[in-house]
Amino acid sequence: MEPEDTSGDWRIFAAFILMFAGVMRLFDSLWAFRYSGSLPNGLQNATFGDNLDAYGWIYLIVGIILLVAGIRVLYGGQIARWTGIIAGAIGGLSAMAWLPYYPIWSLLYIGIAVLVIYSLVAHGGRDVSSLEQ
Repeated sequence: MEPEDTSGDWRIFAAFILMFAGVMRLFDSLWAFRYSGSLPNGLQNATFGDNLDAYGWIYLIVGIILLVAGIRVLYGGQIARWTGIIAGAIGGLSAMAWLPYYPIWSLLYIGIAVLVIYSLVAHGGRDVSSLEQ
């Protein structure tokens, strides 16, 4: 009895997490564009300053990258795999900007990005069945 190959499951996991993170970043961008309340203390010392419009544009771009990468990973291929790895890294890095203000959520985003990168690096390779033919 041969061990079951679970690499496809990991690739599907990574694809859906990338797409979900992309949608969440799109919601983050909408929040940043529409927010009119008081800003957290010390935001002027943040990575991209105290202008929430800058964060809105950054999160919009990151959200689109994550969404497209997730769709590509879902359909497979080595270029899509590397696109997903890079998008996962971008998603994790984009969460670091808010680490001093929202540490739990930022660490959660970073942890999920690490899982996506792991799944694509360790289990997102070529399908064994396609190589045997």
